[in-house]
Amino acid sequence: MNKTKRFCAIALAAMMAASALTACGGGTASTPTPADTTPTTSDAGTGNDTTSAAATDAIDLGGEDNVTLKVWGPDAAQTILKKQCDDFIAAVGDQASVTIEVVPMGEDVAATQALTDASAAADVFGFACDNLDRLVGADVLTEVVAADLDWVKENNSESSVDAATVNGSVYAFPETGDNSYILVYNKDYVSADQAKTLEGVLEACKAANKKFVMDAGNGFYACTFAFTGGLKIDGLEEDGITQKFTEYDEATVVKTLAAFQDLFAKYKDNVLWGECTKVGDGFSSDTVAAGIDGSWDFSTDKAALGDKAGFAILPTINVDGTDVPMINMFGYKLLGVNAATAFPNTSVELAKYLTSEKCQLERAQELNWGPSNKAAAESDVVKNDEALSSILAQSANSVAQKGLASTFWTPMATLGSKITDFANPMSEDDIKTLVKQTVANIRDE
Repeated sequence: MNKTKRFCAIALAAMMAASALTACGGGTASTPTPADTTPTTSDAGTGNDTTSAAATDAIDLGGEDNVTLKVWGPDAAQTILKKQCDDFIAAVGDQASVTIEVVPMGEDVAATQALTDASAAADVFGFACDNLDRLVGADVLTEVVAADLDWVKENNSESSVDAATVNGSVYAFPETGDNSYILVYNKDYVSADQAKTLEGVLEACKAANKKFVMDAGNGFYACTFAFTGGLKIDGLEEDGITQKFTEYDEATVVKTLAAFQDLFAKYKDNVLWGECTKVGDGFSSDTVAAGIDGSWDFSTDKAALGDKAGFAILPTINVDGTDVPMINMFGYKLLGVNAATAFPNTSVELAKYLTSEKCQLERAQELNWGPSNKAAAESDVVKNDEALSSILAQSANSVAQKGLASTFWTPMATLGSKITDFANPMSEDDIKTLVKQTVANIRDE
């Protein structure tokens, strides 16, 4: 029923499609106050924010009125999310009465909550893209259609749109393009040139008598060893459960894993396997020169290193005389519209508003979130931030974190642990067996 109502609204919105590209207003956010979920309200006929006039013309609620919406977002984003919802209400103006309640709910648990009871879930909610298949399979999300679909594709990176796509249909609005990891280093010990190759990074760590940190026994990070060799995921089989892989050359995968094993063994006194918190802690204690760290830790790394903080895409590794770029797992945050919402048109308009260029740019400034929006990604805010520009650049050498079987993580973590186990080095035949076992275990064969 909700999808049908949205389709009807498309006809009304078609004439305004061009102006719908306008985004939300500017502003800043203060310290988050996640406990405060007081709804913000705009009554019809009382909108008086003249700065929102252009945005008012761009928003079409399809005749919906007396609208009450709930929005889920992470704790850290509560203040700016409330501000942006206020901006949306001001942009609606006297078109309708709209009330929006912003409630803390992390992207890591939002999907599970929505799957548990969609009728009690938020009308608009953020979630990590690896939950998309489950949400679509359970009919929790409203498909993005017609003019809204064109808007999503025109404004966002191709990879982020792909992350919001299942079986050729788009089911969410890209919100960020940064849910991944890159190289972070201390510029006092590692030069920008050394940061280009894993060999250079490890040699710099050795020269400084410092550590290189990576969570090699975690499947999220360890998959980079296999991905770099060409063993990449390709969604799920028709059963919706079994992992598919792209075509790969087993010999190349084996040689690549052997290259990682041999290089780490060469610098075994300067590598430290462990959770990424050890990267920031090591920078603070001056025991770490470089590490593989996630975007969520960038502020910690910057605080620890100050102007010595260096950020770069993952380095290359030399495999049989060729420098091969390291390939990582790259996730995206998406905004979905609940298929059970009583206000599908307003919910879609709000999702578009919150993922527009200016709103993404505001979050890049306030939260250091990397935008999926192409124009925001090209802004000075992003280009002048080494961390943000590097994480966005890394997306070109990545595999999207979507279409993942539940069996993916543990076998890939085991592969990482064995490749980095100095006490039990493997021959190429051993590594070949490991690759076969990893694929079989992920496919649950």
